Formats: sequence, structure tokens, C-alpha cells
Amino acid sequence: MPVPDSTVACFSVHAAVEPGVMPRVLETIAKRGLVPTRWHSAVVPRVAGPGRPALGEELAIDIELAGADRRLAELLAAAMRQVAEVELVLTTEKRAALSA
Repeated sequence: MPVPDSTVACFSVHAAVEPGVMPRVLETIAKRGLVPTRWHSAVVPRVAGPGRPALGEELAIDIELAGADRRLAELLAAAMRQVAEVELVLTTEKRAALSA
């Protein structure tokens, strides 16, 4: 469940360019009664790397979810990794700076 603080869970999802990927990734969030505060997706050139050929394109999805604690973020990332055609899910968090 989201907590009322300034934590924002950030997810970077890399997947095959398939039309069903986005709704399945969104479902991992929506079925918990949550709505992303930010969602950006784009088809981009595939980045070469260990075990990843440089040919073709991939679907890159960046998601932010305000108020998600670390435990919830880890559960969501694990669920996203189980989605067919998802190749990689990276996570981070950011917090708003408190002013004096």
C-alpha cells in the first residue's frame, strides 16, 4: 500500500516491441489499486551490452509511482519481470528534498 511521504519508486522496463507488453506491465500496478504518477514509453534502438545484441529496437518504459515504499517497489519489479517479453527491470527511488 502506498505510504503518505515523498518517496517515488522509479522503474525502467526494457522489453520486446510487442503490443501486449504495455498493458501487462500496467496491470502489475493497477491490480493493486495504484495509478502511476508518470509513464513514458518509446520504441528505441537496442543498446548493445553483455548478452544483448546491438541490432533492432526495444520498448523502453519509464514509470514513477509516488508514495510506494521499498517493499512495494520490489514486489512490483518482481511482478514486471514475470511479464512475457520483458527483458530487464531496473529500479530506483527518489525523495523530495525537505527545505528548512
